[in-house]
Amino acid sequence: MKNFVFISPNFPLTYWKFCAELKKNGMRVLGIGDSPYEDLIPDLKEALDEYYKVSSLENYEEVFRAVAFFTFKYGKIDWLESNNEYWLMQDARLRTEFHITTGPSLADIDKIKFKSAMKKYYAKAGLPTARYHLVEGMEDALAFAHQVGYPVVVKPDNGVGANHTYKLKCDEDLQFFMDNKDDAQYIMEEFVNAHIQTYDAIVDSRGEPLFESGNVTPMSLMDVVNDCTDSRYYLVKDLPDAIRDAGLRTVKAFGVRSRFIHLEFFVLNEDQAGLGKKGDILGLEVNMRPAGGYTPEMYNYSQETDVYKIWADMVAFDRNTKPIGNHHYCAFYGRRDGRRYKLDDYEIMMKYKDHMKMWGRIPDALSGAMANQMYVGNFDTEEEMQNFFSDMAATYEG
Repeated sequence: MKNFVFISPNFPLTYWKFCAELKKNGMRVLGIGDSPYEDLIPDLKEALDEYYKVSSLENYEEVFRAVAFFTFKYGKIDWLESNNEYWLMQDARLRTEFHITTGPSLADIDKIKFKSAMKKYYAKAGLPTARYHLVEGMEDALAFAHQVGYPVVVKPDNGVGANHTYKLKCDEDLQFFMDNKDDAQYIMEEFVNAHIQTYDAIVDSRGEPLFESGNVTPMSLMDVVNDCTDSRYYLVKDLPDAIRDAGLRTVKAFGVRSRFIHLEFFVLNEDQAGLGKKGDILGLEVNMRPAGGYTPEMYNYSQETDVYKIWADMVAFDRNTKPIGNHHYCAFYGRRDGRRYKLDDYEIMMKYKDHMKMWGRIPDALSGAMANQMYVGNFDTEEEMQNFFSDMAATYEG
């Protein structure tokens, strides 16, 4: 029996389903987390063969001892995974120290964790990227901003989501940023007028996709976080050929094997000198895990399948035994508390009751990028989906 150590199996809330499918596939599933065992939901308790509680998952020595305990008790660990960007570095360190070869090691981490290091591999895939500069001081930052022209975007070189990401429009904005930034290494990039499309997939040990999807984010996630606006995105009904091609080339360039991946691309909204024509695709960021929030559930609704099962099949069998069904657009809309919407919750649910798949409160930990109240629905045409977005967004304000 193969041993699988799952880090933080209770968060995000739906990740117990990964554990359940692993167990169904004959794996021994060993969990490590900092929540008390009695706080785990019954489904997760049923899926785990054993759970080791640490005082904090941030304490590497404690987590190391947990893996060592499982190794002593059950033998060599075959897989170790969190499927979570936040623990990517720790996962790699644990794999390296325990000689687990089924995922990225510390030797692989730079190219999949640091935004500046990703640029070389996107180039290897034949995809352009925004010009960039690693910020050291005001003088060099100012020189780069004047070279590419304002606005510029600054963000942590090693960061998650759109946290601490800012658009700077002038020298005064840059000075304010430099005076108030933290000690993290920041990357500065030229501003790209584009929307984000993704290539999301589960790939086998040869880098071949067992499942493919993609989402479109029509607005800037940076603006959603910084301006506290509503949030929306959707999974495409059919993956565009150009995005699939860019995704597969990126998989090959980064040497991705046996993973759930979420690869982000810019699609230009207009011609941009030095980058390309309207509609051209640029590399943005790679994420070696599923898309965040409730997107794994949305994959299932969009293609009438079960990505938790497909991923567990990849781990256990290096193939997929779960059929893919009919395809739909799957739309997410997040509303902010305190806004006066023209259609209230009841009216939305009644109008879209035949489409709605999920609704409810968003945990505070996710509300910065996803707002406070979520609605997820399936639609067969883009027009139906856009009408849903319009109804969700309509307010009595402004």
